[in-house]
Amino acid sequence: MAQLEAYRPELTGYCYRMLGSAFEAEDAVQDAMVRAWRGLDRFEGRSALRSWLYRIATNVCLTMLDSAQRRIRPMDLGPAGSGSATHPGEPRPEEIWVGPVPDDRVLPERADPADVVAGRESIRLAFVAALQHLPPKQRAVLILREVLAWSAQEVADLLDTSVPSVNSALQRARATIAAADTGAEVSQPLDHEQRELLGRYVTAFEAYDLEALTALLHEDATLSMPPLPLWLRGHADIAAWMGGTGSGCRGSRLVPVAANGLPAFGQYRPSGSGHDPWALIVLETSAGRITGVNNFLDTARLFPLFGLPAHLG
Repeated sequence: MAQLEAYRPELTGYCYRMLGSAFEAEDAVQDAMVRAWRGLDRFEGRSALRSWLYRIATNVCLTMLDSAQRRIRPMDLGPAGSGSATHPGEPRPEEIWVGPVPDDRVLPERADPADVVAGRESIRLAFVAALQHLPPKQRAVLILREVLAWSAQEVADLLDTSVPSVNSALQRARATIAAADTGAEVSQPLDHEQRELLGRYVTAFEAYDLEALTALLHEDATLSMPPLPLWLRGHADIAAWMGGTGSGCRGSRLVPVAANGLPAFGQYRPSGSGHDPWALIVLETSAGRITGVNNFLDTARLFPLFGLPAHLG
């Protein structure tokens, strides 16, 4: 079983890109591992173990996607709302949202630095959301060819199809991704500008200095709060929301984590005995400014996933 477990992180990353959910990805990989373990004595070595595992994982994902609706972000639901809104709308089911994933669950340890950068790029929220626009088999082709650098023949063998079919699917998938994906920089380790921006963000947020916070935002920055449908765009609406309905976040504390190749924080709001979980914040940045503030509110499941404590004293 140990030889199979070595592939768990990269398989989890693959399934996350396919499914758009860290929890579904872990379920899919566990299912694939059990199937592989049960069939290991029948594995004849006609293909590499890695290829065989990816074939099993792909089939599991395709089956799961047969009855699933496309996962989205709040920005896919309609136009931006108003910062003066007094209610963000009723929560939507978890099954409709693209969710965050911890970097350490999907990026293999001791990988080549260039592979780590490419891996971080391919798990960012905007890219994973764009992947969900693709039919499942096109999604698999694009990930295997563009992200994992498999040959067209290897992908054709895995999907039991032809090389021309793979190339055609890849061409269509590239066109769809180009139209759906939005650019956002992936944070680079030890990047001085990035560290400075994040330091200023933490200081401003914990002081709840809205003027300092909005100065860090791109003029078209967005704020979203899955599973709530409301999302906002621009300085004025974001500041109005944070100063009004969202003002309960005043006095929060932030604990850094790493999600989707992006900077992220566990946000804890004040409670009677300290601070309690409120949101997992994932930041998107570009050109030294914050372009997206993604607040994931399902802390009961997300904080344990990210190894965050259940309470700050």
